[in-house]
Amino acid sequence: MIQLPQEELVFKVSRSSGPGGQNVNKVNTRVTVFFDVAGSTYFSDAQKNRILNRLASRASKAGVIHTASQRHRSQKANRKAAIERLCSLLEEALRTRAVRKKTRVPRWAKERRLEEKKKRGALKRQRADRDVEY
Repeated sequence: MIQLPQEELVFKVSRSSGPGGQNVNKVNTRVTVFFDVAGSTYFSDAQKNRILNRLASRASKAGVIHTASQRHRSQKANRKAAIERLCSLLEEALRTRAVRKKTRVPRWAKERRLEEKKKRGALKRQRADRDVEY
């Protein structure tokens, strides 16, 4: 689990949309968290490049990634949810995918394929022979 330094996170609060009665109209519960990946001291240069490549749609040209949360009715809960979402995005971006190991097609599979082709060809020849008059 990634534990981002709090001093590298920037928070912005705004009014949330959706249901919630008067709470929506007067309380800033939506939280957007900004994280400057390019200027971070937490990640190495290789990790920064990997994150910015994988999360290019979420990153600005300056290398700042943002996530927002407005699911909860309290600012505190939304702040926690936004940080968790950011951390999960960063973990997913840093996860290495398993390299596919090349395998050969088994001989029995090739033989079965050729046998099916022969059967199909024989069936088509059989159909074609019916139209010919002797």
